[in-house]
Amino acid sequence: MTNVCDSDREVFICSECRKTFVHKTNLKRHMRCHTAEKPFSCSFCNKSFNRREHLTTHVRCHSGEKPFSCSVCHTSFSHYSSLDKHTRVHTGEKPFSCSFCTQSFRQRSDLVSHLRIHTGEKPFSCSVCNTSFTQRHTLVQHMSTHTGVKPFSCSVCGKRFSRKGHMTRHMTAHTGKKPFSCSVCGQSFTWQSQMKRHECAGESSGTT
Repeated sequence: MTNVCDSDREVFICSECRKTFVHKTNLKRHMRCHTAEKPFSCSFCNKSFNRREHLTTHVRCHSGEKPFSCSVCHTSFSHYSSLDKHTRVHTGEKPFSCSFCTQSFRQRSDLVSHLRIHTGEKPFSCSVCNTSFTQRHTLVQHMSTHTGVKPFSCSVCGKRFSRKGHMTRHMTAHTGKKPFSCSVCGQSFTWQSQMKRHECAGESSGTT
């Protein structure tokens, strides 16, 4: 740690990477990225952090505190970044654009996953047969063909599924939601397949 005078202002320089700081406390905090020092420890578990604000954020997973609330639907979140992502559901904002096509996404992680369609990258490999996948959840589903384990569990009845989509569809039996509506008569259905059959029946009878 060294300090020099830059004109009339004292500047603090990192002895490892030569990055400069106006305040000595900022340099001290920066040095932890070189020393791997983590002086802030969680009182609930054995995790430690190099910055106090990271510990404050982490503790919320134990306390359940959710200080960030959506001004539209009042859903609360533990992290501001989660609230920021959520508000795009209301605004429709999709700031992350694909450089290969015209699609845009609300979250950066969705863009990263989408880009693999263009690049052909398959970073998730099966440890049994070495088959590779573009998405982690697809690998998880695939692994059940080797292990017989069904990783997705219904939070209401405990029934297990090998695919997340199957579990999501099963959950509607508990919630009673009917998200698929006929564009002609407005009748709602639990499954998209039911709506399609209804629409086909209407076409064949000449009512659409």
